[in-house]
Amino acid sequence: MKKVAFYTLGCKVNQAETQGLAALFRDRGYKVIPFEETADVYVVNTCTVTREGDRKSRQVVRRAVRANPEALVVVTGCYAQVAPEEAGAIPGVSLVIGTSGRERIVDLVEQAAARCPVPAEKKGPGPFLAVGDIEQAREFEDLPGTADPGRTRAFIKVQEGCRDFCTYCIVPYARGPLRSRPPERVLELARGLVDRGYSELVLTGVNLGAYGRDLGTENLPGLVRRLVRIPGLARLRLSSVEPNEITRELVEAVAENPVCAPHFHIPLQSGSDSVLSRMGRRYSTGEFTGLVDMVRARVPEVAVTADVMVGFPGETAAEHRESLEYVRRIGFAGLHVFVYSPRRGTPAASFPDPVPYRVKKERSREMLALGRELRDRFASRYRGRTVEVLVESVSGGVASGYTPNYLRVFFKNGPELAGRIVKVYADGAEQGNLRGIIHTEEGFSEASVK
Repeated sequence: MKKVAFYTLGCKVNQAETQGLAALFRDRGYKVIPFEETADVYVVNTCTVTREGDRKSRQVVRRAVRANPEALVVVTGCYAQVAPEEAGAIPGVSLVIGTSGRERIVDLVEQAAARCPVPAEKKGPGPFLAVGDIEQAREFEDLPGTADPGRTRAFIKVQEGCRDFCTYCIVPYARGPLRSRPPERVLELARGLVDRGYSELVLTGVNLGAYGRDLGTENLPGLVRRLVRIPGLARLRLSSVEPNEITRELVEAVAENPVCAPHFHIPLQSGSDSVLSRMGRRYSTGEFTGLVDMVRARVPEVAVTADVMVGFPGETAAEHRESLEYVRRIGFAGLHVFVYSPRRGTPAASFPDPVPYRVKKERSREMLALGRELRDRFASRYRGRTVEVLVESVSGGVASGYTPNYLRVFFKNGPELAGRIVKVYADGAEQGNLRGIIHTEEGFSEASVK
């Protein structure tokens, strides 16, 4: 049996796609093994959101080549889409395939292995470059169900593409126009995953809130309302939703359904209005505050988390302080912090007054420290309370899982709880996590994790 190994860089969309690609290989008789093991085929699903993403993508590809020089090495994902020749120039790469048309990846791999002609838009010396013009993509890439064996949470990618064209962002060039998975297909995949024992489903998309805009017959709130009616589904979680897509209808759909996780991840990017304007973000901090207030007013116990970028071209010390103060004032439950990185072909790459590297790193440290402080504060609110935990793993007698609002909880117990939702009394909080004691019908179990 041939063996295939995967490595995923970047976002939850990439994670969902990798799971779908793995399913395609399994269906064709391949055994999926850990990336650290010797495989016949290595697939690296790359990221290009930052320069660091490019660097790490190339680094992992070279690792695969070194691991087995006889293996067929495939580079896919966003870096492969925007820089196919660069990806293909890495010695040992056999196939480059972008962010569309990957339903045929196994055929392409086997044709590359046999050195047969490949029906690709480009073909250069050495590796096959099966990368088409993403701007011409009109159909949703219908990869199979995206469940990772051994997990309790499964991702369903329901949306592709972005047309926002923020000045710093390369994603629209890597992902192309808006495309949505038809709702009946989403429901079919969701039912199948629940039937296979997955307790939580996570809806993902490049611009998730734009779901259905190309279809004209459905939107994200409508899809949520249909999914929560699936028998046996314990939790439905939304991944990142852009501020302009946070509508009252969406908030109501989450608020009225207890199956929906009370967690909104809303990319802020900056807490300075002048920086937001240069970024091409179509909202002000005042409008963002109004969205957060609406979410908190309607969704009990909600966690609102955000992406924040530091070091955007021209960002002054005063603008950075504005951003820090705004983030503190909003009181997010957690932050993802990014350092600005110029991306080829984006307007911001040619903006004046780039922020020096050492200054960007210092601002990143400050924002990360604030993010930890806010995360700790949010977790501490649950000390002394009983929370529901979906148990995801058990190791060394210590179980861990997540609350509906995405706090990680550790407690002592056995492996038989994996995949179940249990009640845990949180008797401590540290480093943004909770530790606790499982609540049984007879009361509390043995001592807490220390």
